Amino acid sequence: MDLRVIGVLLLVPLLDAMLLAVLATTFPLTLIIALVVLTALVGLLLVRAEGRRTLRKIQQKAASGEVPTDDLVDGGLLLVAGALFLTPGLVTDAAALLLALPPTRYPVRALVKRYVIRPYVDAKTGGFGSGNIYVGGFPNDGGPTAEADSAGEGTTVDIGEDEYRVDDEGDDRSRPGDS
Repeated sequence: MDLRVIGVLLLVPLLDAMLLAVLATTFPLTLIIALVVLTALVGLLLVRAEGRRTLRKIQQKAASGEVPTDDLVDGGLLLVAGALFLTPGLVTDAAALLLALPPTRYPVRALVKRYVIRPYVDAKTGGFGSGNIYVGGFPNDGGPTAEADSAGEGTTVDIGEDEYRVDDEGDDRSRPGDS
């Protein structure tokens, strides 16, 4: 796993603990606990309502023969939002709120599709999933005049003008040595 991801995963609980410690010095502890529980309950109700709406959109698109790609990504983001709402803390609740509300979920969905889904699909399909395929040979082969590898296989022959000729009828498919 990338060290940046591990760093963020460790930083979020630390920020939650620091924020709760700062709030505990200013406000009564029962108020802080009530605030954490209330944000979790309201957030879970929001995720539940958005999840039902997203599931209904998935079912409608599937019934009409469309592929519900955006709605499936929304469902995954709502799943993450629900897990973040269950995690005690105000920082995680704020991050979950960004994923649960549709106006803020759409830009997050675009980022997830661009930086997570598309590279994963490209890696698994060799570029066919997103249309980013190689059309001029094989990737990393060194070009059309690549030398043979150590086994002598896979050589590319470049025919010069003196070796390539055109038949009298205009057929240019003749090879050297053909009569």
